[in-house]
Amino acid sequence: MNGLRVVVWDYAKAVEDPNLEGQIPIPSSIPTIGNVLQKAGYKTAIVGKWGLGAPLTDGIPNNRGFDFFFGYNCQRQAHLLYPKHLWKNQQKVWLDNDLIVPKTKLDSAADPYKLASYSKFIQKDYAPKLMQDEVLGFIEQNKGNPFFLYYATPLTHVPLQIPQEYIDKYVEKFGEEEPYLGDTGYFPNRYPRAAYAAMLSYLDQQVGEIIERLKDLGLYENTLIIFSSDNGPTYAGGADSPFFDSAKPFKSEYGWGKGFTHEGGIRVPMIASWEGKIAPGSTSNLISAFWDVMPTLAEVAGVEAPAAIDGISFLPELLGQEEQTQHEFLYWEFPSYLGQQAVRLGDWKGIRKNIFEGNMEIELYNLKTDPTEQQNVAPANPEVVKQIEQIMKQEHTEPEIEKFKIEQLGDKKGSQKSS
Repeated sequence: MNGLRVVVWDYAKAVEDPNLEGQIPIPSSIPTIGNVLQKAGYKTAIVGKWGLGAPLTDGIPNNRGFDFFFGYNCQRQAHLLYPKHLWKNQQKVWLDNDLIVPKTKLDSAADPYKLASYSKFIQKDYAPKLMQDEVLGFIEQNKGNPFFLYYATPLTHVPLQIPQEYIDKYVEKFGEEEPYLGDTGYFPNRYPRAAYAAMLSYLDQQVGEIIERLKDLGLYENTLIIFSSDNGPTYAGGADSPFFDSAKPFKSEYGWGKGFTHEGGIRVPMIASWEGKIAPGSTSNLISAFWDVMPTLAEVAGVEAPAAIDGISFLPELLGQEEQTQHEFLYWEFPSYLGQQAVRLGDWKGIRKNIFEGNMEIELYNLKTDPTEQQNVAPANPEVVKQIEQIMKQEHTEPEIEKFKIEQLGDKKGSQKSS
């Protein structure tokens, strides 16, 4: 690995040196949804966050199935909503912002109860606004041909940053609140709840602008829109998820929300809209996952999805048809937070956590009777536990990336993935 990577968290150096940005490139042998839809004649774009190939590698979006890219090409840089720069395709776009790095606190003499103390954290070029402009422009430019847009917006990811006029509306609604002083590494904010609510409203406004643009161009009735989140709500950065009931009815505190395999961390709502195709107000209880999106969109576009993938198209469910194929089970694996595995098998949910500490016990929950996972019923259901343990064993494959390996599951650190 490039020796420069040891300083990737030095934001000042990373801003000047693109070698310090980005994540490991996705191999060219792995097709993306962009590759699939390009074959069907679609113009493709990603706006927002990309973490599958740093700026100077062969894994940039333009080499991985996307005709157009605008946004962050680095998950670390996405911790700034007023960044010093973004990327437009392979061009670095400098913004009219000062570099204020994460973990920057209030000035030592500042009064944390005065709004003026936080002025340096709100600047001129707001990344979500610039991204929205590019989204609307891409739609306009491609109104005459099929297009696919993946909008990986940084909203409502922390840090809590948004122009003050949007926050003021919620200060009036919520009243006074205790400031967030940035004690977990994110920026301080005078009105954290108001700021979080404002960011969500801003995102809602942007969705409305997209729909309005589609209608103005006569494209709305022929456009499938899918809206979802990549994980449950966070516990960090001043975002008070329990206050907002963000994962309701599930818990969202540390250990239960983002980063964890309890329902509050992995079960998220998905909204789909397609005028004349999806019945307005219809609901679905289909057990599905994000790996089902590629085969779904491939079927919509009339092109074959890649072979040997786990996903199942949920297009029949969207259209209200009865022949929807369903998963026998769903499997999750996450090496962070001491290592985790989870399996959804019908109404059963099995979780193994703290694997790096040597724990191989499986907790078992019946989500039909206990959706918030409060009662571990593993001792009373040994056969179900055994079945879930077998699924965990068969579904785990040794990762190629060293940091994703879990030795307790048989992975060999310091070696290439076994065949």
